[in-house]
Amino acid sequence: MSEKLQKVLATAGKGSRREMERWISEGRVSVNGKLATLGDRVIETDKILLDGRPVKRPDPKSHRNRILIYNKPEGEIVTRKDPEGRKTVFDRLPRLEGERWISVGRLDFNTSGLLLFTNDGELANALMHPSRQVDREYLCRVMGEVDDAMLARLREGVALEDGVAKFNTVGLRGGEGINRWYHVTLTQGRNKEVRRLWESQGVLVNRLKRVRYGNVIIPSFLAEGKWVEMDPKARNEVYKLVDVQTRREPPLSRKEKDSQERQLARLRRRGGGRPTR
Repeated sequence: MSEKLQKVLATAGKGSRREMERWISEGRVSVNGKLATLGDRVIETDKILLDGRPVKRPDPKSHRNRILIYNKPEGEIVTRKDPEGRKTVFDRLPRLEGERWISVGRLDFNTSGLLLFTNDGELANALMHPSRQVDREYLCRVMGEVDDAMLARLREGVALEDGVAKFNTVGLRGGEGINRWYHVTLTQGRNKEVRRLWESQGVLVNRLKRVRYGNVIIPSFLAEGKWVEMDPKARNEVYKLVDVQTRREPPLSRKEKDSQERQLARLRRRGGGRPTR
């Protein structure tokens, strides 16, 4: 059976489907010696080249889909290379052979908290796509006077330069004086949307942390700058959330299970169980 070329590339861990569509349009992909175009479909025996290099498709007998939870600190950027030499989130992730980690959305330089990474571009695309309505939850410290009328406007919708945006929920968490903490949720992932929504009301966000993405909550034991891999049960729940079918995979070996358990034990000792919410 044939499949869309961008889906095959995404499943091979080369990037999200949207990113693969752009690369095809840019002329970076060929199939059987011919330049690929959007809409092409391929079969298992087709020879695919990306930037002149063969694309190796996952072996269903040995390949495993993976999801990492990463606690991003402030001061890191979500890009693979930075011309200014700043630290990137990818610097801390484990290496992959023949594929790469794909970030599920982004957090800006001054935002901390939950970032998901996967080697499955199809899953990454589904988690980010607006049609799936996957909600994100943030903890934000707001400086300025906030009243009930302002909160009502933020729930109803505010006109920003790129369209109307709103919080699905917004609630006071605590704080004193001019700085107060709020929990907010929204389903869109526009650039700096949380900050821009608050700023549209004349107040400033001086701390921002993402604490949840869909059904994934940042673990309380996960210190900033650390990552942990989801176990198969938790990972499958993420696939179910966006109705993406995961391929049948080999079970974890005893060695792999022991390695994951040791990593969790180390993270819990170092993190000290500090609350993140």
